[in-house]
Amino acid sequence: MDKLQKKVAWIISRYTLLLLMAFPNLYVFYLILTPLTIYPSYFLLKAFFNIDLIRNVLIINGSTAIELSKACIAGAAYYLLLILNLSIQKVSIAKRLKMVLCSFLILLLLNILRIFLLTIMFLSGNNYFDITHKLFWYSLSTIFVVGIWFWEVNTFKIKEIPFYSDLKFLYEKSLFVKK
Repeated sequence: MDKLQKKVAWIISRYTLLLLMAFPNLYVFYLILTPLTIYPSYFLLKAFFNIDLIRNVLIINGSTAIELSKACIAGAAYYLLLILNLSIQKVSIAKRLKMVLCSFLILLLLNILRIFLLTIMFLSGNNYFDITHKLFWYSLSTIFVVGIWFWEVNTFKIKEIPFYSDLKFLYEKSLFVKK
């Protein structure tokens, strides 16, 4: 296999991995990230409240139940970070793995903090809980992902543009280019 074939095979393998990770319904993300989100949230809240955990439901003071749904776990946000990380060229496997792990860890910590703060607001009867919850759900989760990606670009000195760099490379090597 020559150098060009290896590059094309690498591009195909990265995008194949992205497609496989999406099916069925981001299962792998939720399988791994659900306990990684629920248990730290539980232990953090346990430091302040009498709390029990039954599957994905936090029961606080024996009466208030808070369900941590798939939306709370934010599997799609992790998938978007994976898409951004796998859709750039010229990154070694070791660096790419480091980027993915760093971005996932940052998002996980932000998500646990978000769950903690929203729980505190809910339990205190804060009038702004509903609007804050919706704001986090609809806007801030996207801002978190974009912010993490910009941090990665800066920290890891990424010069390529997701998707575009791969498409440009494939186009330049295709039969469509006049030589």
